[in-house]
Amino acid sequence: MTEFTNSESWVVLSPIEKQIKDKIERIGTPLKDWDIRINYGIKTGFNDAFIIDGAKRKELIDEDPKSEEIIRPLLRGRDIKRYSYEFADIYLLFIPWHFPLHNDPTIKGASLKAEQEFGIQYPAVYKHLLKYKTKLSNRNKTETGIRYEWYALQRWGANYWEDFSKQKIAWNRIASEKLFSLVDEGIIIQDSMHFFTGNHLKFLCAILNSKLFSWFMYLIIGDTAGGNAGNSDNIRNLTIPKPNRELEIQIERLIKSEQYREIDKVVYKLYDISEQEIAFIDAQ
Repeated sequence: MTEFTNSESWVVLSPIEKQIKDKIERIGTPLKDWDIRINYGIKTGFNDAFIIDGAKRKELIDEDPKSEEIIRPLLRGRDIKRYSYEFADIYLLFIPWHFPLHNDPTIKGASLKAEQEFGIQYPAVYKHLLKYKTKLSNRNKTETGIRYEWYALQRWGANYWEDFSKQKIAWNRIASEKLFSLVDEGIIIQDSMHFFTGNHLKFLCAILNSKLFSWFMYLIIGDTAGGNAGNSDNIRNLTIPKPNRELEIQIERLIKSEQYREIDKVVYKLYDISEQEIAFIDAQ
């Protein structure tokens, strides 16, 4: 038996588990060296104010068509499935710090000028948020009304918000089972998730969702839900071989036809997993 330390505790491995683990870690390039950056989703600080349904979206747009500019489709952790997602007609009021003057570098803290402009340019959304002003103002006391305005999101991805406009791989970082979804351009994800953008996304999604990696993630993380269970370190340290074009085309074709068991076979072969090892994993 072999012991190793994961993020939570000591894990005792059987010889065959160590054998498979060694193969996975020996083959490929760690994701942290794939020129990708793993980021958090958006944190509102008070979901009731910023997250709306389709009916409320329509109401705000009917009242002021300009409202549509800052209403974005939103995915929650529960919406993430393996490879795909289920959109629940939920939307986010995407309001950065100092909006709509967020591109003005001279604004360093909560700005009355920005608030006045917000009320003028987006009156329907501003009126909606006014109903929650007291609760919004009672968020993080060291920041709200000091570093940013009461009507702004608590964390809006200041250094990576443009990545939300790109296709991305997202997963629920606090769920016990890790499911990786290809998420379309323009969709915002909530802070219960991590995500990354970049190249080879379909290939990476297939590897991460494969039977081999589902088993491996359980091995190194376990079935405990929580923030550490799907933290970015566990993902960025996974080793995955960079594909040639032929392999990438094969994987994309199998995803399109939903031949996920065939993807498992390709991944087993990629990591030189023996028939005995496959039988062991499939039996788990």
